[in-house]
Amino acid sequence: MKIGYPCVNEAMDCSAANTFRLASYSDERLITAVSANLACLRRMLEWNVSQGLLFFRMGSGIVPFGSHEINTFPWQTHFAAEFRAIGDYIKANDLRVSFHPDQFVVLNSPSPDIVRRSIQELVYQGSMQDLMGLDGTAKLQIHVGGLYGERELAISRFAQVHATLPEVVKARVVVENDDRLFSLRDCLHLHELTGVPILFDNFHHECLNHGEPMAEALRLAAGTWHPTADGVPMMDYSSQALGERKGKHTDDLVDDSFREFLTHLHGLDFDIMLEIKNKEASALRAVAILRERGLSAPAPNLPEPPLNLPPDPNAPAKAKRAPKKVVS
Repeated sequence: MKIGYPCVNEAMDCSAANTFRLASYSDERLITAVSANLACLRRMLEWNVSQGLLFFRMGSGIVPFGSHEINTFPWQTHFAAEFRAIGDYIKANDLRVSFHPDQFVVLNSPSPDIVRRSIQELVYQGSMQDLMGLDGTAKLQIHVGGLYGERELAISRFAQVHATLPEVVKARVVVENDDRLFSLRDCLHLHELTGVPILFDNFHHECLNHGEPMAEALRLAAGTWHPTADGVPMMDYSSQALGERKGKHTDDLVDDSFREFLTHLHGLDFDIMLEIKNKEASALRAVAILRERGLSAPAPNLPEPPLNLPPDPNAPAKAKRAPKKVVS
């Protein structure tokens, strides 16, 4: 199993989401922003490998206005060498990477303009994975979209648009069950229509389900992934923030809850993305828990030293804790 976190490393002093206002667009600003974003992305991946974190969700804004009509700069060729070098690093270290396009990507929208722009965004983000030389196991994670008052029509409209996607994009798209509109059962129906794999979200399933036990839900979702074309199934993991509205993610990994969740896997292999506010700090603790149980993927080409873990808020007050080490 591989553990990951999304987009931002809070232990580092750089961002892979440098951007600027649309009104101030210029090729020079674009080149500066993309150069900085790719350099930071490489640093984050190197940090992750050094810490045994082998799953990472890349930020969608690596190329500002990457799918917008204003961006006519040939960034694909200008930055081809940089993208290829990052892809070579990903493959050499057996990293798993993904994108999660923003909520404005809605394939089942009744608006043709929204659908058009959604497809453009998927093509843009998939093209970055193509430039990295990554195969179809690098995924584009989206939701089913809006309900628009008619569930079956909303699902069938997604299926119709999905069929029109470029094959290279279609091979990367996975759909996530959500916490309010489209449950695992809905996503399974969509899979029957399209073959799209289901990226399972345990917390969303806890919020919206049809009585499927967690172990059964995991098995059903995993069964939608083709082992060769799609790779190990991906999933999102979080838990309920205490005292907050239903559906609000916790700010920190609850170690006991994570250990309890692992008991539902029954031998299934998942790469797990932690959707938890403190990101790499929780991811490091999750890797330690997996190692306790012999479930984690070892960092390739590196010995497995003890992790430099952040303080565990649940540990006894007198326990000795290793200081957090930032590798840059």
